[in-house]
Amino acid sequence: MFKSDAFRLNTKLESHSYPPMTSLVRDLSDGVKLIQIMALRYEFNGERTIGDVSLGRYNKTPRMRVQKAENVNKALEFITSRGVKLTNIGPEDIIDGNVKLILGMIWTLILRFTIADISEEGLSAKEGLLLWCQRKTAGYKEVDVQDFGYSWSDGLALCALIHHHRPDLIDYGSLDKTDKYTNTKLAFDVAEKHLGIPVSPSGLSSHTSLAPLVDSQLMNYVATPRHQQETVSRRIEKFADLMYSVWLSRNDYEKRMRALLAEWSEKTATLGSNVFDGTYTDAKQQLVEFQAYKNASKRQWVSEKQDLAMLYTNVQTKLRTYGLREYVPPEGLELSNMDEAWSALLAAEATRSKSINAQIREIKESLRKKFANVANNFERRLRDLSNELSNLDGPLENVVQKISFIDNQIVARNMSNLTPAQLEQFESTFRYFDRNETNTLELAEMTAALASLGIVYSEEDLITIHEQLTEDYGAVTFEAFINLLVDITEDQTSPAQLRDAFRGLAGDKPFVTEVDLRAALLPPTAVEYLQQAMPRRTGSDTEFDYEAWLDDVFA
Repeated sequence: MFKSDAFRLNTKLESHSYPPMTSLVRDLSDGVKLIQIMALRYEFNGERTIGDVSLGRYNKTPRMRVQKAENVNKALEFITSRGVKLTNIGPEDIIDGNVKLILGMIWTLILRFTIADISEEGLSAKEGLLLWCQRKTAGYKEVDVQDFGYSWSDGLALCALIHHHRPDLIDYGSLDKTDKYTNTKLAFDVAEKHLGIPVSPSGLSSHTSLAPLVDSQLMNYVATPRHQQETVSRRIEKFADLMYSVWLSRNDYEKRMRALLAEWSEKTATLGSNVFDGTYTDAKQQLVEFQAYKNASKRQWVSEKQDLAMLYTNVQTKLRTYGLREYVPPEGLELSNMDEAWSALLAAEATRSKSINAQIREIKESLRKKFANVANNFERRLRDLSNELSNLDGPLENVVQKISFIDNQIVARNMSNLTPAQLEQFESTFRYFDRNETNTLELAEMTAALASLGIVYSEEDLITIHEQLTEDYGAVTFEAFINLLVDITEDQTSPAQLRDAFRGLAGDKPFVTEVDLRAALLPPTAVEYLQQAMPRRTGSDTEFDYEAWLDDVFA
């Protein structure tokens, strides 16, 4: 088994808390490691390709040959079910340690689920990888990549590929273009030491160039830096998209909050100016206008107040979800400022209402004195009616029965791969959007719940997710919702990963430049945002201090 292949598989095993493999024959012979490898989550460009599923029950400590055969057969059946055609290999070949057939199977899996995902302009995996190599090495003298054989024999193509991405590691101009062995050894050593790409055990031990490597070996080796570049770019792009969306939400919140507070301030001042002309018609008109205001403008303000509180909560939830520093609004734009302004508006409304009612009562009292007899008769009749109504008075009880929720803590306790803070956040989000108190989420409720957590999908994807959860659980229950969030949050990027990604992008420099950002193939919007967000280093307008920026945004 090639060292690079073993490194790739062991990395996946260790990331899922499985011990790494040390011996191909011994570790795969009982089928346990093979089942674990099949259950891993392999991804490329964010798309699942194999694994992350349960293969069912299997014997974790097989001792008898029949138990080992059952394990190996289960893994081989799973491989076949994923559309991979295996030729001339059976359980007995793996149990007996047939190295040639085992290596062939492992290479088939790598070709199917790693290299096969590579594409450039609709070409096949091999053609796409070749085109990628040609583009990256274009302009390098003495380098003409036409295949995965002779074109790499002098080591210059691999040196050029490394120099293109990390010019600080290899001085390409100083290479002796005729010294194949030195060039090849330099490329292998740099790739293994600085890029974490292990060399095949047979790659240089007894050869002077890359020529002895077969196409498949060289393709697998060259594909490794391509995947590394895409992983770095994907992480930074994802983080830039997150920060850009937070930036948009913050600007939206501040703009709308300023406008709302200004309208409230103006209305509060207007309500405080009470001017009456002493007529009943004027007082009644002011009462009508006051009621119209409460039915129109005030209702809109109530809705906007709730929306702003939700927007603020969404921003904070998104930042907490990714472990970023909490958002602190500018002075005067806090939710507490909105509550204070709202309280002042309500107080002005109460004063205005009392003033209008007092004016109307005063006018009515004046009319009552002028028409005392009529008013007294009316009062007596009103008193009689009131007495009759009081005799009819009785307790009126409305019994409202609420449906009790199933104890969601039972589900939460089983989610050992989530932190208590995540569980509390996910549970409160589920309860908030379960408006009908059915302990399930409809499509619209699930969409809003995911959006509040900063998780946005297309309408078509949301419908598919909702239908799949309904099929698996009968409805989008709390358990289904939590399991969905577990799957989604598994690929979240940690601060340490982001720092490593930026360092890889910057070539271990303490800063990045616009050239570095564009070389990572980030979208123009992401590049523009990062240039605006990251502070510039002292004395330079083109060098951006990503370390200081990450320290600032992460809590």
